[in-house]
Amino acid sequence: MSEIAFETKAYAKIILHAAKYPHCAVNGLLLADASKLKDTSRNQDIDIVDAVPLFHHSHYVTPMAEVALTQIEATAQVENSIIAGYYAACENFKDNTIEKCPGQKIAEKIADNFPSALFVVVDNKKFGQNLESPAIKLHQHSDGKWKLKDMKNVMFYDTYVLETVSHMLQKGVQKDLVDFDNYLDDLTLDWTNLGIQKLVSSLTASKNATDSSEEKED
Repeated sequence: MSEIAFETKAYAKIILHAAKYPHCAVNGLLLADASKLKDTSRNQDIDIVDAVPLFHHSHYVTPMAEVALTQIEATAQVENSIIAGYYAACENFKDNTIEKCPGQKIAEKIADNFPSALFVVVDNKKFGQNLESPAIKLHQHSDGKWKLKDMKNVMFYDTYVLETVSHMLQKGVQKDLVDFDNYLDDLTLDWTNLGIQKLVSSLTASKNATDSSEEKED
């Protein structure tokens, strides 16, 4: 059984995107570490190293989506990453299924190029400023269908990922997140969200330093 691992910055961007637009459906892409993939075959471990917020208005395969996919793919190649999945959050609080998610054609296009593609659905019912669980449902493409994956096979690199992202939500960091809708309105904005990535790294390093200090005291 393959395992899926998430870096904190990838998970954070998914949650922050959904939090910035609670009144809208949102979607984005998942990037995997290409160096750890054997090929594009099924049933292999996948490390999701980043997420790229796409839209809160333009959810479907339009010229805007094509521009975004092309630009993201080019950037990913430079960083030795590959587009390996798709995420979405539904507008309606009660809708937590793939069938209700926007932009499914984008997800299918990703699966055409990467047979092990992932589809993350934000679980609105578990979503809040204090995350007690990952608040996502993970599906993987297999035999032409999206199949729900047991969260036991999903891991996070950082033990304190929920604490870190909860802290960011409480501080209102979601207001600083840039998706492609924002970027296409103002090309000076950073759709890679480097500032958020640096904040995640800083919070993670601070927590790890605190733990190390406490261990030495013990």
